[in-house]
Amino acid sequence: MSATATDQALLRVRDLKVHFPIYGGVLRKQVGTVKAVDGVSFDLQPGEVLGLVGESGSGKTTVGRAISNILRSMTPDVKLSGEAEIHHEGETAQLNGLKRSEMLPWRAKVQMIFQDPFSSLNPRMTVQQLVERPMELHMDLSRAERRKRVDYLLDRVGLQAEYAARYPHEFSGGQRQRIGIARALATNPALIIADEPVSALDVSVQAQVINLMEELREEFGLTYIFVAHDLAIVYHIADRIAVMYLGDIVEIGPAEEICNDPRHPYTRALLSSVPQPDPRHDTSGRIRLEGDIPSPLAKPSGCGFRTRCPIAKESCAEAAPEWIDLGDARGVACPHTSEL
Repeated sequence: MSATATDQALLRVRDLKVHFPIYGGVLRKQVGTVKAVDGVSFDLQPGEVLGLVGESGSGKTTVGRAISNILRSMTPDVKLSGEAEIHHEGETAQLNGLKRSEMLPWRAKVQMIFQDPFSSLNPRMTVQQLVERPMELHMDLSRAERRKRVDYLLDRVGLQAEYAARYPHEFSGGQRQRIGIARALATNPALIIADEPVSALDVSVQAQVINLMEELREEFGLTYIFVAHDLAIVYHIADRIAVMYLGDIVEIGPAEEICNDPRHPYTRALLSSVPQPDPRHDTSGRIRLEGDIPSPLAKPSGCGFRTRCPIAKESCAEAAPEWIDLGDARGVACPHTSEL
């Protein structure tokens, strides 16, 4: 997948690939490879929100972890290739190629909000310690200045300053996620990767957290990569949406155009699956995909979506579809898009 490059891009991702080796047998020989991400490219401008959308197993979370360079600490044998180049304050770095010590100066600039607020916060640390710890590592502030900033950040995410002395188990899921957001803001990051930050929350709380993230974006000039499986949620916060399927981006473009005029059959299927609150809504035209997403261990030949695609042709099995540039920062990986 290709994308239009600009000199002002905060992040440039080019042909990013993440492959996990599979070992088997007594001697633990490599018997296969999981191609979790198989050639992803996009640009991210300062202050922009890019939504990464797709079913479970599409590779969207792995893209976020590759950019933040935490995959090697999770799986040392992972094979990373391609570029994830960040430009900030006159400095440039290839994030997915940095060693742990080399990545340390960039940790303050690239932060993550994790999916599960129940497991992403150390239960033995108080809120004060959780939010203050990144400042100790990356900022030259006195203890009094750090405490003052913790109080400020808690207030900005809608929590009272006296909560700083409490432990994570004393909070609800929505409150814990607000603590995670405050921790991510602690070091004045240039980029925040939000890995399905509301999927573990009650529906009534999801809107509150989304609205909070939008407010913080405006106030702090934040740039987000917002990972989610729900197009309806991403539509409300993202400027652009990239739709992923089986390790590839199959469509990308402005959120308004993606949701109102989808060009890829998979995007159409995702939109069709969004629940409608009106019980009288006509569901006869709803697109229902057959089967489950194939295993990345054995991807179909040619187009990865062809085994579930309603307009697939025999030629779709022969070669991966070429990227079609539709103009205005929009593109799609499907030669039969006109049939939709």
